[in-house]
Amino acid sequence: MVPPVTVRPARLDDAAGMARVLVRSWQETYRGLMPDHVLDDPGFVEARERFWTTALVDERYRANRIAVAERDGAVIGVAMAGPPETPEPGWGLHLYVLYVLAAHHGSGAGAALLDMVIAPHESAALWVADPNPRAQAFYRKHGFVPDGTVQVEDGVREIRMVRIPQDR
Repeated sequence: MVPPVTVRPARLDDAAGMARVLVRSWQETYRGLMPDHVLDDPGFVEARERFWTTALVDERYRANRIAVAERDGAVIGVAMAGPPETPEPGWGLHLYVLYVLAAHHGSGAGAALLDMVIAPHESAALWVADPNPRAQAFYRKHGFVPDGTVQVEDGVREIRMVRIPQDR
C-alpha cells in the first residue's frame, strides 16, 4: 500500500527538502528547455535553500502562503502563492511555485498544494513553461486559462494563465 500524501503549511525546518524538490523538479521539467549548466550548477540547491529560508522568515514574504506535500516524512512537493509583484485587475494572487517530484505526479499532491495556497474561489494568475503540456493541462483542469500574455525568463518561454471564478 502506498503511504498517503500529507499537505501542510511549510516550516523553517522544511527549507532543505523544499530546495531539493525544487531543483530536482526543475531538472525533470526543464531539461532541454534551460541550459544544463543552470540546472546542474553545484550551488543550485544551496541557493534555493537560502531562498526558502528567507521566504519562511522574512517580513517581505509575510503575505505569502507556502506549503509542502510529504509522503513518508519526505518533502515531495512545494507551493507558494502571494500578492502579485505588479497588481493587475481581475486577479488577486500569483502562484509563484508549484512543483511535485515526477515520481509523485498523479498522487493528488499537486491539487492539494494548489488548494492549500489558493482556495478554489480565489482569483489568481501564474506563469507556466510553454511547451509543458502536462502542467498546462493540470492548470486548465483547475480553472486556469491562457490570457495571451507571453514572456521569456531564463531562456524559457512562458505563458500566463489566469483563473477568475465565476461566482465572484
